[in-house]
Amino acid sequence: MATDLTAPRTARPDVGPIQRRTLRLLFGTQIIGGVGVTIGIAVGALLAARIAGTAMAGIAQSAGVVGAALLAIPVTRIMARHGRRPGLVVAYAIGAVGGVLVVLAAVTRSVPLLFLGMLLFGGGTAANLQARYTAVDLAEPARRGRQLSVIIWATTIGAVAAPNFAALADRVTTGWGLPPLAGPFAFSAAAFVLAGGVLLGLLRPDPLLTARRLAAADPPAAAVPPVAAVSPIAAAPPAAVAAEAPAAGGPVDGATPAAAPVGVRPPRGAGMRAAWSVVRGQPAARLGIAAVAVGHLVMVAVMAMTPVRLGESHADADVLRLVGIVLSLHIAGMYAFSPVVGWLTDRLGRRAVILGGVGLLLAACAVAGTAGHHTPRLSVGLVLLGLGWSGTMVAGSTLLSESVSADVRPSVQGFSDLIMGLAGAGAAVASGFVMQVAGYPVLTLLAAVATAPLVALALRPVPTGAPGEEG
Repeated sequence: MATDLTAPRTARPDVGPIQRRTLRLLFGTQIIGGVGVTIGIAVGALLAARIAGTAMAGIAQSAGVVGAALLAIPVTRIMARHGRRPGLVVAYAIGAVGGVLVVLAAVTRSVPLLFLGMLLFGGGTAANLQARYTAVDLAEPARRGRQLSVIIWATTIGAVAAPNFAALADRVTTGWGLPPLAGPFAFSAAAFVLAGGVLLGLLRPDPLLTARRLAAADPPAAAVPPVAAVSPIAAAPPAAVAAEAPAAGGPVDGATPAAAPVGVRPPRGAGMRAAWSVVRGQPAARLGIAAVAVGHLVMVAVMAMTPVRLGESHADADVLRLVGIVLSLHIAGMYAFSPVVGWLTDRLGRRAVILGGVGLLLAACAVAGTAGHHTPRLSVGLVLLGLGWSGTMVAGSTLLSESVSADVRPSVQGFSDLIMGLAGAGAAVASGFVMQVAGYPVLTLLAAVATAPLVALALRPVPTGAPGEEG
């Protein structure tokens, strides 16, 4: 006889309407914010090349990635103290300021101002990333993966619409006297202000604060009726069996709050040090962070050099067209199927989908690395790369969110986004050197090898059961 920590409680009647309203707001603002972010990605390198030179264009783009990673620290600190709403609003506001600074840099042709603007522009990306965690604060355990994935999927709409808005914004603002390619960043700033304003006015009550209130009101886990089933936690120590049971926004899938299995209270504070203290003692949280970071690292490393690979075998007149097609297919793989990935995450379990995502990443590296100059086969590899990223991102983010208690959740999620952003930025820089020295096939091989630690961590036995896995 063992307490079943994976059995979801009946949802409270007051949580359902709040969660549905939260998801609708996040879906809409994710589209708006996604448009703003994608416009910057689409024209940022071109604008940087005109202001700072071609050699600095890639570094300027990386500044936005690093900015998103670093801004996760203050944004999640705000969330930990005051809730999701002010944190998201501040992130969008910083992104808007960054967009304005990029416009000023284009007008004055100031390189330092350009880099500062791109760094702050990462606030829009930070807000988009944190929105996926906001979606699961009040989600029922059996629906967390699907609801998180729907918010990720909303980014697809913004990514598809953004190029059209970029061209329109450039035409309109050129008539106002702004330099070419500056207008899209002005449009991005306006999109960030709109998304932040909607959340500021309508994201009430705050989902994270509500989840904390409900968690504090939950009865002890001992009140959960036992089930007559053999569970892997039957042999676990009493402290683990007496751990806090899942509530709205609580843990599931083999994950208990970080404090529960080790018998200590979560550390005070809301910084990265507190987050690391929690993650260090929680295997499920470590797996979630590793899945997100490694999946992102492999995706960025291979994707970043694919346009260069296409340029090796096609004339300049065809390269841009082919790059657009191949990367569009890649983005479709990343986002378009995320609801299916979310459903599988809830159906099969987080760990199984993480391993499936790794398998797709390995297949992507094999297909792309051996494609030679065969563009259709390279396109298939990039689609598989996007699907693998989606699996590790959705399942890893879901597992991470439910592995820690609500009081430290924002800090741990911010720590994850920091690691993910730095991994992606490092991969983007390193991939260029590997491509120049050894070529694209070696790059894909090294990217495949980088998944080995994640596979080892995912296959490591855990002391508690998980739906669709050991349970």
